[in-house]
Amino acid sequence: MSARMCAVLLGGAILLAGCMPGEMTGPVAAVPPETMPAEAALPDPALVATYAARADGDRMLPAIDVTKFHRALLRNEVSYPTAEAPGTIVIDTHGPFLYFVEGEGKATRYGIAVGREGFGWNGTGTIVRSARWPRWTPPPEMIKRDPHLAKWKDGQPGGVSNPLGARALYINIGGRDSGYRIHGTNTPSSIGWAASSGCFRMLNQDVIDLYDRGRMGAKVIVL
Repeated sequence: MSARMCAVLLGGAILLAGCMPGEMTGPVAAVPPETMPAEAALPDPALVATYAARADGDRMLPAIDVTKFHRALLRNEVSYPTAEAPGTIVIDTHGPFLYFVEGEGKATRYGIAVGREGFGWNGTGTIVRSARWPRWTPPPEMIKRDPHLAKWKDGQPGGVSNPLGARALYINIGGRDSGYRIHGTNTPSSIGWAASSGCFRMLNQDVIDLYDRGRMGAKVIVL
């Protein structure tokens, strides 16, 4: 195991704090939101329907205003030739995109938010657990930096204001919890930006789609 990966695993407990919204240090180069506005004043009705408000169990999922995003950051089926098996999750931190491999040279691509400067990483892991409307608990280090979070020292219940959003998929590396998650967000405007401490954020409608289609044991590749 590399020294870099050892550092990732040893820092896992702290890096779980990366699932908390932080300052957005800048857009990722491939799809800079401030220079690539939405493509049309009248969005595709199918996209509007995909990101519409809807009930999710006993919670209401807010709508996403698709006109606020470049089309590349919204869910799309794309050509993606790869030797990886269907069901593999490939994260391109330079996109910033998450690809769910479909097979036959295709993938579903989602826009994501990635780690800000100093918090990015790459490697290979495995999805070992998933959760609906997951609970979020700030670690002591985060509470020390931001005392108002002390009210959540025993955990913030799942909900639309929770930093983990509607779903979370938990990544193991080398048989251990890495502290990294693929999860929803309570700050949709962070998608397309380097904004987290290592976790990968998705729009809530997108992370629900990934949760429904993914499987336990799926391979995760972070490039």
